[in-house]
Amino acid sequence: MKIRPEDALEYHSSGRKGKLEITPTKPFATQRDLSLAYTPGVAVPCLEIHKNPEDVYKYTAKGNLVAVISNGTAVLGLGNIGAEAGKPVMEGKAVLFKKFADIDVFDIEIRPTKVEDVIKVVQALEPTFGGINLEDIKAPECFEIEQELRRTMNIPVFHDDQHGTAIISAAGLMNALEIIGKSIAKVKVVYNGAGASAMACAKLHILLGVKKENVIMCDSKGVLYKGRTNDMNKYKEDFVADTPARTLTDAMNGADVVFGLSVKGSITKEMVKSMAPNAIIFAMANPDPEITPEDVFSVRNDVIMATGRSDYQNQVNNVLGFPFIFRGALDVRATTINEEMKVAAARALAQLAKEDVPDSVIKAYGGAPIRFGKDYIIPKPFDPRVLRWVAPAVAKAAVETGVARTPITDWEKYADQLEERLGRSKQFMNFIIHKAQQKPQRIVFPEGDEVKILRAVQILLDQNLVKPILIGPKEKIERLIKENHLEFDEEVEIIDPKTFGDHKKFADEYYRLRQRKGVTQFYANKMIIQRFNFAMMMARLGYADGVIGGLTTTYADTIRPALQIIGMKPGVKSVAGMYAVIAKKGTYFFSDTTVHVDPDAETLAEIALQSAETVRQFDIEPRVGMLSFSTFGSTKHPQADKVRTATEIAKKKDPTLMIDGEMQADVAVTLEILEKEYPFSSLKRNANILIFPDLNAANVAYRLMGRIGEAELIGPILMGMAKPVHVLQHGAEVTDIVNMTAICAVEAIERKS
Repeated sequence: MKIRPEDALEYHSSGRKGKLEITPTKPFATQRDLSLAYTPGVAVPCLEIHKNPEDVYKYTAKGNLVAVISNGTAVLGLGNIGAEAGKPVMEGKAVLFKKFADIDVFDIEIRPTKVEDVIKVVQALEPTFGGINLEDIKAPECFEIEQELRRTMNIPVFHDDQHGTAIISAAGLMNALEIIGKSIAKVKVVYNGAGASAMACAKLHILLGVKKENVIMCDSKGVLYKGRTNDMNKYKEDFVADTPARTLTDAMNGADVVFGLSVKGSITKEMVKSMAPNAIIFAMANPDPEITPEDVFSVRNDVIMATGRSDYQNQVNNVLGFPFIFRGALDVRATTINEEMKVAAARALAQLAKEDVPDSVIKAYGGAPIRFGKDYIIPKPFDPRVLRWVAPAVAKAAVETGVARTPITDWEKYADQLEERLGRSKQFMNFIIHKAQQKPQRIVFPEGDEVKILRAVQILLDQNLVKPILIGPKEKIERLIKENHLEFDEEVEIIDPKTFGDHKKFADEYYRLRQRKGVTQFYANKMIIQRFNFAMMMARLGYADGVIGGLTTTYADTIRPALQIIGMKPGVKSVAGMYAVIAKKGTYFFSDTTVHVDPDAETLAEIALQSAETVRQFDIEPRVGMLSFSTFGSTKHPQADKVRTATEIAKKKDPTLMIDGEMQADVAVTLEILEKEYPFSSLKRNANILIFPDLNAANVAYRLMGRIGEAELIGPILMGMAKPVHVLQHGAEVTDIVNMTAICAVEAIERKS
């Protein structure tokens, strides 16, 4: 893959400069949020941490925060280019941490280059971070720096330049030896390079079983042999060999394995020819290897070859290691990353390479079969399974070696949690909350004795969003309020339908509505005390402005009494459901997500018009994309014709509405495609309302956006009712209840305006 300098510069400079931004993880839309996030609310966790310093992991981001620290003295293959020049690399490292393991990072570039000064700077940062990733610090200073920091600090310190390559190459070595049938205890291993990576590789490989007497290490001056005096230091002394070999050529003669950790072109074809049968070559110089696979295979074909490059098989990529190693270490609050944890990571990677490769990974890498063998000894960097394999292995090793402060006991649950990292905050609610606060509405909750409802009501009261009405046994509700330490005072109305004073009025109205549906007066008297019937009647007769329910019932059981008692708006033929989908690139509205299985063109047009009307209530200009598998007649099919007809109907009913279709989803949401390919479209901006052709498509789409698109979902928003009624998802969380109540309140305000 060729990267032009201009492309790289544009990538880093276009739009928001650099590659990182900070995103809040808590709601920050109201004055209440501000008061909780900062003064006065922030004082409470401060005092808790003061009493118990370990609570810093409970109340702050420390437990998921890593510092990537460099002084720029050994940046990639660029050398000592300085701290500022190394910053793009450190930002990139931060992005990899976040992308692959959901670890937050601050990149910190420092000026000190002296060992003692670097140590002091890093030690001073311990209160802020859960872990330290040292990066691009030159050898031999990096050895001493890491060693002293590990000795003196109580959080994990990891120099990835040393250990990352060591761990990934160790996984590859174990698998390569298994394939060719050689014993790790008997192979002769040569390390071409004597820097941080080479020494870390040699140490870890020895831990795994390579015999030290079978190791030869070379630097730019040749072999580190017993008795050598020029260009030596205490770290190189650890790897001197009792050997007559003096050059890399000598060392590679008869070698089983060579690890290249030096510079481009330092290994020749002649050296490769001289190696033992079924040789293993890891040429990992970056960006260009010591020898290319083409050159190796031009002289022999019994070699297992690995490089650091993505355009060759068997890429030794550090991204397979550091994000997941830190993930496991952070999740058990390890005090260090010890050798056992590194070995565990290497073994996990080696084992994963032997597993069946998912189709998604195969497709991502071109579609060719991927099977354990000479061309696949290391998992692919974008294999999503790496997190689930490596992080638990590292965490277990931390627990077993006694360096974990919060051991994990349920490992299956932990593995599942790794795949369910947190989403982003719900910025869309900012407008909704402020509008609801202007005129608090009377919202009735038929499930008033549910704890989640009560907790949501507390927040609604605190933010002055609504005037809640709770339906249920008064004594039970008051007991639950007390047990859960809630502070409602006299602001909440609690009504038990069985003792309600206007019971007869409610029953008579129910009888009038349902007398030609088989309901007698006696039956009406019984039915009206059922909570959902009672709540709907309150809204119908003006005792309440809206209804929120469905936490403990099915969608059908909630919507049925709403349709029977409140009914639909005049002129509306059917109700529909909509979700607000808050994605990284903006807020979209998906319809119909809950009601119509296969709407006809007339119904589809009505759904579009209802959606537009609802979105206008949020002060958002509706721009409707009518979705199909066809774009403006590209495919002839009755389903596409239906969407096209629905678009025409909607345009006739509301000529002012910006709407177009039929169109594919990517066309609808991408202005560049619309302008370039379809300049005639009446959509002059990308669509923010997406009308799906049937329930299958809509339901699948919004659920996928929530799960794998990492979007926040707010809904379902029920449209077409004569009064504001919204149905909660079964088992909804407190925040969801608050959001839906605020939306219900805004709708009530709009109905009165």
